[in-house]
Amino acid sequence: MKDLGKIMKQAQELQERMGEIQSELAAMEVEGTSGGGMVVAVMNGKGELKRLRIDPDLLKPEEAEILEDLIVAAHNDAKKKAEVRATEEMSKLTGGFAMPPGLKFPT
Repeated sequence: MKDLGKIMKQAQELQERMGEIQSELAAMEVEGTSGGGMVVAVMNGKGELKRLRIDPDLLKPEEAEILEDLIVAAHNDAKKKAEVRATEEMSKLTGGFAMPPGLKFPT
């Protein structure tokens, strides 16, 4: 029974640490760029878009389609970076334990 108590304590510590990491991810910011920095998307580690910065030169009606493409590209760049950071943080928690394919920690 001592082992079960030890396992339960470790599970509780793991759960607490996971909560801390999720809070850290929510506070973390990653920046994605496109168009040579003309569009910048800032996301948190949970993949939520926080800010969007657009170079004023792109705010011309004839540039609308380009601007739309650049916004999508900047968002995708930031999202990819946020996912990498989230995976890095979670792997610190698991000590590099590989999750089965398709299974991810909640963010």
